[in-house]
Amino acid sequence: MFSLRTSMPFLCGLINHQTKQENIHTVPVNEEAKQGLPASWRMLLSEEFQSQKKQLYGQYSCNSPGYLSRHLYSTPWTRLKITTHVTVSTASPTVPSLSPPPATKADCPNSADHNRFGHPRCSRPVRPNRVRQKILHRVFNGTSPYENFPPAHLAQLLRPKRVKGWGSYGAVFENLIRKVQPKVIIEVGTFLGASAIHMAELTRRFGLDTQILCLDDFRGWPGFRDKVNYTPMLNGDVLLFPQFLQNVIYFNATGSILPVPFSTGSGLEKLCEWGVMADLIEVDAGHDFHSAWADINRGHKLLRPGGVLFGHDYFTSYDNWGVRRAVDLFARVNGFKIKVDGQHWVIDSS
Repeated sequence: MFSLRTSMPFLCGLINHQTKQENIHTVPVNEEAKQGLPASWRMLLSEEFQSQKKQLYGQYSCNSPGYLSRHLYSTPWTRLKITTHVTVSTASPTVPSLSPPPATKADCPNSADHNRFGHPRCSRPVRPNRVRQKILHRVFNGTSPYENFPPAHLAQLLRPKRVKGWGSYGAVFENLIRKVQPKVIIEVGTFLGASAIHMAELTRRFGLDTQILCLDDFRGWPGFRDKVNYTPMLNGDVLLFPQFLQNVIYFNATGSILPVPFSTGSGLEKLCEWGVMADLIEVDAGHDFHSAWADINRGHKLLRPGGVLFGHDYFTSYDNWGVRRAVDLFARVNGFKIKVDGQHWVIDSS
């Protein structure tokens, strides 16, 4: 007994099979003609097949490997050219493709999934003056990462300060901090903390009590030490996190800056789950389109009403202008306008 479930790869190939060849003839299908057909073709014409087709209708979503997509079940069955006629070729037989036809947006009712990240809604917002304690409790078990730092085994490997950044001192930082007066800032992508330390100095100058959260896995990226060769390595660890802590201590910013040492994706999702929101969010981590797209979407969920989302490298050609493409798409999908301030892009949600 045949099974539609196990026959789906064959069906996908059959649908994709090219029939526009020379010496192709179409003949009516009757009971006598069916007996002369291959078993696989007779199977497609059987009542049992039609019954199983109806039972399995709509159970498989778009792009599910090995199965027919929902689109195929909703297509008139005459598309197979075997309901009333069968196509027979006298040319040399070819092996049909086992791949299903490419799905289009119309075929996939859930195609908006690429706009969805994590929880639809974040938890109730934590009060700004409780954000620091929330991070210390959730991330560092109630202790400070700066306490008794550096440990003896790292003291000789770290520099008193080694601040390195790109676009970390642009006018956009002062412009936005002066305008937004943020109580909480989230920086997505920190490296050694140059931008965070600069923002801490600005908030101090303006008399603001601002908490800055620095989200980074502090691993750099593949090959970064070819360009930035001043970081030591200890048992495979490039020591970006310890040097970041040392930099924050050197500039006396431990009360303003807290690291969140996780990947941007998992870190932003947890901040959302914990209800940690911000008035100002800088996105400056991965510069390929998909990384930037995910970080921007996840970061936007953490904005307080009237908050501002911004980032660097709007004019950088890396990954075929990956950052710019992600920013432009996000603005277009959500109806925002993009402002440019130097090398930075700015999206104001107010």
